[in-house]
Amino acid sequence: MSSLTAASLAKADKLGLSAFDNSCVELRSQPTEADVQAVIRAAYRQVLGNDYVMSSERLVEAESQLRQGSITVREFVRAIAKSDLYKEKFLFSNSNTRFIELNYKHLLGRAPYTEDEVNFHLNLYNTKGYDAEIDSYIDSMEYENGFGENIVPYYRGFSVDPGVRTTGFTRMFRLYRGYANSDRAQTEGNAPHLFRELARNQASTILRPSASEGFWGYGPAVTDVPKQALGGSYGDSGRIYRLEVAGISQPGYPKVRRSSTAFLVPVEQMLPKMQEIHRMGGRIISVTPA
Repeated sequence: MSSLTAASLAKADKLGLSAFDNSCVELRSQPTEADVQAVIRAAYRQVLGNDYVMSSERLVEAESQLRQGSITVREFVRAIAKSDLYKEKFLFSNSNTRFIELNYKHLLGRAPYTEDEVNFHLNLYNTKGYDAEIDSYIDSMEYENGFGENIVPYYRGFSVDPGVRTTGFTRMFRLYRGYANSDRAQTEGNAPHLFRELARNQASTILRPSASEGFWGYGPAVTDVPKQALGGSYGDSGRIYRLEVAGISQPGYPKVRRSSTAFLVPVEQMLPKMQEIHRMGGRIISVTPA
């Protein structure tokens, strides 16, 4: 991070990143209590996807062992990932594919590169179980080379290093939505975020998070409105447009701030429909022929 310029950090901020995101937190020899606490905070934040941890949920015994030097940072990370807390947050509430996406992000600091990687872990989980799935990341050479025994995993996927696939860089933006975002509070919810890109071996589109200066980030429409109009009567001219809208705050519409809804509208009804959308607090993200 020392080589980053102020200009590059300013550009990173526009994508929801900051210098903190790639910071390396290491537990050195003869640490102070403040050093241990910094490692514990960083480990919870990374492994639990920036989700809030209550005092009653903390792994008190594992924290004590880390403080006493009985276990390394790597084993503390393993304890968090194998805990009931991690299972409740990421295993039971997600599909297996989404769970594996998050394991890559939390434990290796990157997104999956290929569909084969996901399939490997699906088979491993189905045949050998939960503990083997978690161990496969933490005991890997990739983990060893990246973090060793005493470094908390961090997001390496934002660096495009020699020999690293650039698709991993773009896909990280589908899994990471900014410093203040939690892995349990994203627009796409519990569904796999990278399923289509991995299946097609395509890079992901980079979409920056919404910002206070007026930029409005959004996810794909959560309704089943098609992208094209297939027959039927659609006004006098027959011209139909697809309006994608974010931010509607009315009963019956998604409550997630960055989710979006789509409408098929005849050209004759465009103006009144747009006015209706604005009255409901929505923002029109795109207008395309259907």
